[in-house]
Amino acid sequence: MDLIIRLIAGGGTLGAFPSVFYEVVWIVAQVLSLLFILMYLHQVIYLIVGTFVPFRDKHVAKEQHSLGVVISARNESKVIGNLIQSIYKNDYPREKLRIFVIADNCTDDTAQICRDLGCTVFERHDTEHVGKGFALHWLFEQLHTDPQYAALIPEAYIVVDADNLLTANFFTEMNRAYDSGYEMVTSYRNTKNFCKNWISAGYGYWFLHEARHLSNCRRMFHLSCAISGTGFLISSKVVKEFDNWKFFTLTEDIECSTNYALTGRKVGFAPKAELYDEQPEKFIHSWRQRERWSKGFYQVFARNGGKLILRCLKSYSCYDILTTIFPALVYTLLVLIGFPICAIVAACIGEAQTAYMALIMAAQSVGMLLGMMLVIAILVCITEWKHIKGHPAKKIAFVFTFPLFMATFVPIAFVALFKKVEWKPIPHTADVKIEELSDKERAAAAEELAEPAEEAPLCAGKAQAGAAGEEPAPRAAGEERAEAPASLPEEQEK
Repeated sequence: MDLIIRLIAGGGTLGAFPSVFYEVVWIVAQVLSLLFILMYLHQVIYLIVGTFVPFRDKHVAKEQHSLGVVISARNESKVIGNLIQSIYKNDYPREKLRIFVIADNCTDDTAQICRDLGCTVFERHDTEHVGKGFALHWLFEQLHTDPQYAALIPEAYIVVDADNLLTANFFTEMNRAYDSGYEMVTSYRNTKNFCKNWISAGYGYWFLHEARHLSNCRRMFHLSCAISGTGFLISSKVVKEFDNWKFFTLTEDIECSTNYALTGRKVGFAPKAELYDEQPEKFIHSWRQRERWSKGFYQVFARNGGKLILRCLKSYSCYDILTTIFPALVYTLLVLIGFPICAIVAACIGEAQTAYMALIMAAQSVGMLLGMMLVIAILVCITEWKHIKGHPAKKIAFVFTFPLFMATFVPIAFVALFKKVEWKPIPHTADVKIEELSDKERAAAAEELAEPAEEAPLCAGKAQAGAAGEEPAPRAAGEERAEAPASLPEEQEK
């Protein structure tokens, strides 16, 4: 801003500086600061508004639509059973739900566990095309092109990860948003191992910031949200429109959100559809995951950045998502590398004032970014206190480690810029049930224990399926059905 005032005043700026080099460095610093403020000012507005005004969806769903829950799992036998049980404990009608599990290159008993729990299981073995995007495309291709699965296709799919847990009203709330007209919807993403350590808490605070401040305000202002890697709804119509999910970058979710925004449509947000996600607890796993995310953002920006820039004047949602995928690393590198280099050069040529100023500019920029991260964590901690599961002292302590967690993105993103990054699985081991996290489910479980136990009929699953009027879909010759538990609905397997 000082630069603009000086230029308006006329007479140039050289006379106010000790040297030309000093002036060049100073002008570059001012321009970078101004561009950064202009690009991300709207997110500051989101932060302020989202802190004080939570979005409330007042739409009353006219219909309970058929939903297909899609789980892409690779060696997830330790956690996937808890997810499926949380699905069955939802308040949504059983006959409106069908669970599709992609056992993707599994070497454990993930597929059999899901069969025993009544899911429709598809086993995929492809070590060349690795990643969630390929797995989803493979499943949707089969469902939408093979006539034997025509009866299984729902109105919309909800994609979740095997390590997730869903609250009892998750599908009801997602259905509410879908029924209001949104064909893509994101949910409220919480963390089940939030207070395990500073790494899992770092993820937790960021995802709650996305829900409370970003998605909340975007829905409130009728802008487009962005789907995250899990807990999102997409209509079967949109899946077919996008060639059965032909998104194969390392961040296929952001690629989908970007392509959807380019069509002029908006992604909705269901603030009360809460899921719990397991986050990495070891730094090596966190590095690997965020390295993939960084590379994926570069890939999406390379493919769609130009298109988004051209549509920015016509669509604010395109501008919004452009600032999400824009390589902020460029600004960070210019600050953390460019200014110190300028300081060294200035020192070598005897310009001590220029060297000092360059270092001060770098320190101020870093301080501003870290301070912003601290403010975000404080506001999230205050507004989402009841949603964060953990000891109060840990909730507060991890607020102050959040800026450090975010700072580690810098070397990760820098390495990803040059390194060939491939999808690698992140281990999930947190054996947690939904009753341990959700007050509503905990109360329901206690009530169930207090009631006299009733003997469940041996064919309860078949009775429920029959009541829904569903017939088993055709299966290949010689294929056997795994018997579902008496209390769970029976599904078809592949």
